[in-house]
Amino acid sequence: MTLKMNHPICSEGSVMYIAGIDEAGRGPVIGPMVIAGVLITEEDLGKLAKLNVRDSKMLSRSRRIKLAEEILRIAKNVKIIEVSPSEIDNAKGRGISLNVLEAMKIAEIIISLKPDIIYVDSPDIFPDRFAETVKSFLPNELKEVTIVSEHKADAKFQIVSAASIVAKVHRDRIITRLKVKYGDFGSGYPSDWRTIRFLQNYVKQYHDVPDIVRKSWKTVRKILESIKSG
Repeated sequence: MTLKMNHPICSEGSVMYIAGIDEAGRGPVIGPMVIAGVLITEEDLGKLAKLNVRDSKMLSRSRRIKLAEEILRIAKNVKIIEVSPSEIDNAKGRGISLNVLEAMKIAEIIISLKPDIIYVDSPDIFPDRFAETVKSFLPNELKEVTIVSEHKADAKFQIVSAASIVAKVHRDRIITRLKVKYGDFGSGYPSDWRTIRFLQNYVKQYHDVPDIVRKSWKTVRKILESIKSG
């Protein structure tokens, strides 16, 4: 699923368009991974600084929501992609790593936003390699675009922090809706005992996991095996 705000995008005269791209929900066993791209003009970078935009993990939930609203007002365009658990599982089944899948989705965002320069939080241990992976999925006319790929870019560049906030707020809303439907499953991370208990109880009752769960995660495979083996 994608969400897009439509604004005219072009690089005319001295105007430079800058995009930050980041994800939320890469590691959980429950729920989608959400990737957000935020596009602003270079002259509007100062507005992000005035808002004191920071990495979403450093902010309270209420502060993230408020900042997301401000970021959407500043942005020239925003694109959000939801990568479902089934899409993650299917990619893994085809031998596509999560890093490559994320690079493919980032390329989709770049194609949509058409920025002059992109700042990306790299999941790859080699950031330059990740930038090249992203470029490999771009059409020829965009392959020369500048991609700044760095570790912890969400803490280094406010435009990536902005994308981090938008992605996190969007994903949090999804998780809230899922909990209304399925009950409290905790944080959704494999390290959370509430998440593990939810999965164990669900499998005991239904002999499978719901479609909000990433079946290819080792945690889920172990639970399914243990329940089936009795």
